[in-house]
Amino acid sequence: MAKKKIKKTLPEQIMDKHGVTYEPLTLNILDKSEKERDVILNTYNVKHDDIYKTLAASGDKTGPLIAILPITKHLSMKKLAAVSGNKKVTMLSLKDLQKTTGYVHGANNPIGIWQNKHFPIYIDTTAKNAEYFLVSGGELDRSDKINPNDIAELINAPFVDLLEHD
Repeated sequence: MAKKKIKKTLPEQIMDKHGVTYEPLTLNILDKSEKERDVILNTYNVKHDDIYKTLAASGDKTGPLIAILPITKHLSMKKLAAVSGNKKVTMLSLKDLQKTTGYVHGANNPIGIWQNKHFPIYIDTTAKNAEYFLVSGGELDRSDKINPNDIAELINAPFVDLLEHD
């Protein structure tokens, strides 16, 4: 029986068009126990810290903006406000998320958002020297393993400190 070919997401089509190398992955760890999550991640040879979340916020001066940071860390709203030229930044509500970014919760992809919305996007400095990170592939249960510098260059996103530190 032939293996079913998975249709490429919009972000993957954009990366193909721009010659950006990535590895599409089908994985879902959100509702898994830590042990189940680790088994899944080991099959792809990635660690939990390699997964980055794409968060949508709104600035009082700029409107919508995007932050990309490790899934294991917390976003500093003050730092995001400062680097984006806002006095105050708030997270978008779940009810506003899809109509603002075009993606449902858990599927926000920085490349797709950049392509369709042109919102300012910021990537946490933890990714700058990483060989790769995983971001949502633009659909639930889809991720793309990609070099962070390739995404930063493609979407003109600076690396900045976005993390809340203890």
